[in-house]
Amino acid sequence: MHILIAPNAFKNSLSAQAAAHALQRGLLESALDCTTECFPIADGGDGTAELIMKKRNGTFTNVTVNDPLGRPLHTSFGLIDDGRTAVIEMANASGLRLLKPDELNPMQTSTYGTGQMMQIALDKGVDKIILAMGGSATVDGGCGILSALGVQFLDRHGNALRPNPASLMQLDTIDTAKLDVRILETEIVVICDVDNRLLGDQGAAAVFGPQKGASAGDVVQLETFLSRFNAITLQQFGKDMAALKYGGAAGGSTAGIHTFLNAQLVNGIDYFLKLTGFEAALQKADVVITGEGSIDEQTLQGKGPFGVAQMAKSRNIPVIGVAGKILLHQSAELRQYFNVLLAIGNEPTDLATALQNTTDNLVRMGREIGGLLAI
Repeated sequence: MHILIAPNAFKNSLSAQAAAHALQRGLLESALDCTTECFPIADGGDGTAELIMKKRNGTFTNVTVNDPLGRPLHTSFGLIDDGRTAVIEMANASGLRLLKPDELNPMQTSTYGTGQMMQIALDKGVDKIILAMGGSATVDGGCGILSALGVQFLDRHGNALRPNPASLMQLDTIDTAKLDVRILETEIVVICDVDNRLLGDQGAAAVFGPQKGASAGDVVQLETFLSRFNAITLQQFGKDMAALKYGGAAGGSTAGIHTFLNAQLVNGIDYFLKLTGFEAALQKADVVITGEGSIDEQTLQGKGPFGVAQMAKSRNIPVIGVAGKILLHQSAELRQYFNVLLAIGNEPTDLATALQNTTDNLVRMGREIGGLLAI
């Protein structure tokens, strides 16, 4: 039996690669006579670019750019396709993980550093940029990225504003005259891990602002800024960012760069699986194991395990889903894609302890799955 192990990251606990190796270890310790392949997956969240680079044998370019608060940061981005395609992880320059808990403040943070990486990629002669947008510390509508590439955001007196929401509350005019024209000749693909829109109760400010340190008052101000940004964009350029699917991802950065840079917004897991050759690995599999922190109805809205299960089921390959949290009630929709759903915990515990025990629980789960398949 050949088992393909293709989990997503277990958020706040294990990377996708670590989760895959833990499951593999358990399977190989079991009574099952099997071969395995680890194929960790990502759907646009933090870590997506790193997995793409490993699967595509890319090279890394070291750069110094601004962090979310404008401080110098040494980081890197990837090059694949003989240097013609840049693979940029937004979180490497503009990510939550770059800030201390008391520094989280989406009124002050900016995506400027991600834009700097894009400009350096242009200097290296790329004709395509793949952006993984998960894990950002920002709700700036992509104004930081656009600013780094030459767009100017002006107040009513014609003064240039800093590309963060606190300053952009005074936005009156958007000047694209100095936009680096090379970016308009470059294919930009944005890998999105959520399909929220820019504004409203399910928008960038309301849903993701609090995760990035926004207070209730900040959320109101962020929504006001994004609404103003959209209204001015509609007035000047005739484009309504509020109607855009995926427009709320990465604090609305997707909306900004789609509108001003012609970026293509794509479902993260579908694009990832195609780019990394998942189908070739699937052809050899008798069983697929996938999973992430939680598997529920939201999983069916384009999350990583759903993308894996959908491809496997199209080939009639059984799918086992494992997660820290599984729905208590039966879900007919989930059962269309997952033959078996297993929660990895084995005793009542608090969330912090459960997160600490993820590796051990996945090893044990792999061992138990192997034992069941052997029977």
